[in-house]
Amino acid sequence: MSDSTPHWYDDDAGPVVRLYAMTAGRARPSSEAFDLMAVVRAQPREAGEVDETVLSPEQRELLALCSREPRPVAEIASDSGLPLGVVRVLLSDLLTAGQIRVSRPVPPAQLPDARILREVINGLRAL
Repeated sequence: MSDSTPHWYDDDAGPVVRLYAMTAGRARPSSEAFDLMAVVRAQPREAGEVDETVLSPEQRELLALCSREPRPVAEIASDSGLPLGVVRVLLSDLLTAGQIRVSRPVPPAQLPDARILREVINGLRAL
């Protein structure tokens, strides 16, 4: 290899897989359910019900990460070592396949008013 040839891999890690190869060239998830704080949980499956041969190694890793306990998308991306955009696309595929469930956090506008909560606490203390 000459010095003018780009070095697209790390000697210790081996060749690098381009991110678009993991997502089949897609840059956006098919679902808008995957914001940073959306909580992902693996769907419980019967033994032999999931054909893991159709899942990519990255999808199997993401499924394993959220099968132990429900986890936010940001935490899954951090623990997997994959970029957030790739994780969102792969999770979207798992959602379409029925492998995971996604819960979105309660929007701040729907949370109870802090003033009301303080009044409830003060009322409980008064009892």
